[in-house]
Amino acid sequence: MEPGNHFGKFLETLRGKLSLRKVANKSGLSHAYIRDLELGRNRTTNDVIKPSPDTLRKLSQAYQYPYTDLLIKAGYLEEAEASSSQTSFQIHLDNVWYVEFGIKSIQYVSPDGIMEENVESLVAFTSFIEALTDHHFVKLDMHLFVNLNKIKKYAPSEGKLYFNDYEEGPSVTIAALPQKKYHQTLLEYEARNTGLVVEAESSPRHSSLKAKFLT
Repeated sequence: MEPGNHFGKFLETLRGKLSLRKVANKSGLSHAYIRDLELGRNRTTNDVIKPSPDTLRKLSQAYQYPYTDLLIKAGYLEEAEASSSQTSFQIHLDNVWYVEFGIKSIQYVSPDGIMEENVESLVAFTSFIEALTDHHFVKLDMHLFVNLNKIKKYAPSEGKLYFNDYEEGPSVTIAALPQKKYHQTLLEYEARNTGLVVEAESSPRHSSLKAKFLT
């Protein structure tokens, strides 16, 4: 272990009695690279190395260790910044109609009203986008993510989505290209959410709805 390589030693402690090959299978990283990370250097070039946020995410999943905590220990986040970035994950995304992104803020619109928070960290922001997709949100404009499970009325001619059955209350207007791309998916979710039956407009090719609208 290299002197002063505290994070590498921490990674080795996390691995515990697991073999390098076992962790490699779990994380998708090579066992040699994992050992290099533990040593804090590339054994071929002797250069100091630091894991990327994506690598830390893979290790987080392999070790079942909180991703944000790994980011802090690797020096990507400060404690206070990480604490503030957790706000978005305390909001129940399943209850949110849609999310709009500003330059430095995020707005959540739900039956409870509008909540806003600042975006402090690019890493936390990237994690948040992944959380949105996991909760069936889809990007329908440059700064707009809509919860497909909350759509109650889709008006194709207007390019609008409503969150009740009567085309009243909050609505969003979606861009032409995303509307064309997700047209059939929007119809299907409208039908699913309201109990209606919708005819497919083309031959079905649905391995899974989630795979279809997240690609």
